[in-house]
Amino acid sequence: MPAKPMPEPPEESAPPADEKGPEAGGTASSATRTGTPASGPRGTPAVRAGDSAARKATPAPRTGTPAVRAGDSAARAGHSAPRKGDSAARTGAPTPRRGAPAPRTAAAVADRGIPAEAVTPLIRGVAVLRELTEADGTLSLSGLERATGLARSTVDRVTATLARMGYVRFDGRDVHLSPRLMELGNAYMSALRLPALLSPHADALADELDESVSLAVADRDGIRFIHQATRRRAMSLSFRIGDLLPAERTAPGPLFATEWTAADWQRWRDRRAADPRDLSFTAVPPRTQRADVRDDETFARRTEEASANGWSLDDQLIEPGLVAISVPVRTPGADGRIASVASVVSHTSRHTAHNLRTTLLPRLRSAVRVMERELRGTPPPEPGPPPSDLALWTGASKQQLGREFIESLARGLTVLTAFGEGRPELTLTEVARSTGLARATARRALITYEHLGLVAPVGRTFALTPRILSLGFPPLSRTSLPEIAQPHLADLTSRIHESTSLAVLSDTGEEIQYTARVTTARVMSVNITVGTRLPAYATALGRVLLADAPARTITDEPALRGALSSVLSSVRSQGYALVDEELEEGLRSIAVPVRDRSGRVVAALNTAMHASRRTPEECVTDLLPELTATATRIQTDLHTAARFTDVPLT
Repeated sequence: MPAKPMPEPPEESAPPADEKGPEAGGTASSATRTGTPASGPRGTPAVRAGDSAARKATPAPRTGTPAVRAGDSAARAGHSAPRKGDSAARTGAPTPRRGAPAPRTAAAVADRGIPAEAVTPLIRGVAVLRELTEADGTLSLSGLERATGLARSTVDRVTATLARMGYVRFDGRDVHLSPRLMELGNAYMSALRLPALLSPHADALADELDESVSLAVADRDGIRFIHQATRRRAMSLSFRIGDLLPAERTAPGPLFATEWTAADWQRWRDRRAADPRDLSFTAVPPRTQRADVRDDETFARRTEEASANGWSLDDQLIEPGLVAISVPVRTPGADGRIASVASVVSHTSRHTAHNLRTTLLPRLRSAVRVMERELRGTPPPEPGPPPSDLALWTGASKQQLGREFIESLARGLTVLTAFGEGRPELTLTEVARSTGLARATARRALITYEHLGLVAPVGRTFALTPRILSLGFPPLSRTSLPEIAQPHLADLTSRIHESTSLAVLSDTGEEIQYTARVTTARVMSVNITVGTRLPAYATALGRVLLADAPARTITDEPALRGALSSVLSSVRSQGYALVDEELEEGLRSIAVPVRDRSGRVVAALNTAMHASRRTPEECVTDLLPELTATATRIQTDLHTAARFTDVPLT
């Protein structure tokens, strides 16, 4: 009999003291450890009618805050960046002593710099996601406990909630970021519009020059990448979309600094004094020597030169051999503020810094002019339908998981997904309407995010800042399709007790190549390893892939060619392929397609077994629904991951 869910104080009340104590028993619910993401709203309202906080009057947004432009000065409206190793900065509260009670009063919270109305579980959830991001996507539960300074029971409850949302998955005692978390960064990127408008031009420039090209936006006194067109070489760049770099060690940094205010310069100096070796910037090597006043003077001079020249150079400031040249992409209008910076990046064995300026700068400037015309000529998109009622399923999750599920954390994270294409700035009312949350709940989440630097006020509206990309985007932006599929294959294998595989079509179209596989424990099983190639026409996987591929010659034998054409037509119409002892006597296999965002079949998923275990009819009735459901889950993750990144198929 399932345990009866324990009652929890209303969401808008102060966090209970036992959130930092041992009430959760030290482990997350096993129901959340399967790694299978939630499929969406569950149909139960998330906001309780008796929520007293929902009846509070909502004060007008703060005034006197300068307007924030997406991708530019918006990033500077937040607070100073957390330093690596400073858990207090990341969680919004001092590192707690085990067993010490959490502050209960508004005054105690305010004394620690946290707004009195901030949602403490949401601050803790963001801290967990940031630590996982800095650890390249994976940490053990005990590692998270040490990194965040949170009690183990709190870490267990936070990760259980994130797993329920599909943002993390469990593998034993390890916690892994899941591709679905990228929907938070996608919300910022689609609201920004720059990646969609400028990335094709950056890719074309990279192809023309045969050099890496990047697009970056300002994140206060740093820069953050929003696009990378990287050349595949033995010596290539390892920067990822969402990586944060210190402004003074980059080519874009001086350009952004030309628009800094006196307060921005002081924030930069404070950060330099607190982190002289750049240890908080995990994407770059730390300085070998502490920065001093001469470095400050050098950056100020580089900024003056960038203002005068209209371009900026990085001559091996990040690491020996790396050089880059940058040109600003300005917004339409009289003020012409910097929306983004385009950079060509190389290494000294190909180009010196002087050669970049004399040879590649003219072509970079030409590409930037095209980008600016794109910005001027493309009208703002019509707002798409908001992701309404995102919070409806949280009530059902709370009922199922009880105290393992932190409803205020789940509700708070849905606020970020209210933004998107055509919705770059939203009022409090629009956020509440999009998410299905009470105004008071949405307001407290926005206050929390403003404190964390993830959201900035723009008059009476709010906008996401580039710091959203710090929530998992860098490690997940390099995810491949086999990595996306692997946990889903493992889950499928555990349900059907048969080996499962993912495969893609070779360039010639004559073979399939296995790219991911999970085997089941049997005395007699199908012996195929990742990398194995088999004739496409003789396998269920191959027929699914060929059914969607352009017409091609598989064989010179007309009779076989005609028979295969008939088979592929049947596969297209029924949506699966079943091969019964054609590749090998006794081997039976059934496969379904996996499609990309455009609907094109890019991979196939199958299960194979000895013919004695299931009849062809049982394969269709028992296994096909499971395969189809798993393919849908893989596709969902693939579509999320591939919205603003290239996902390798192998």
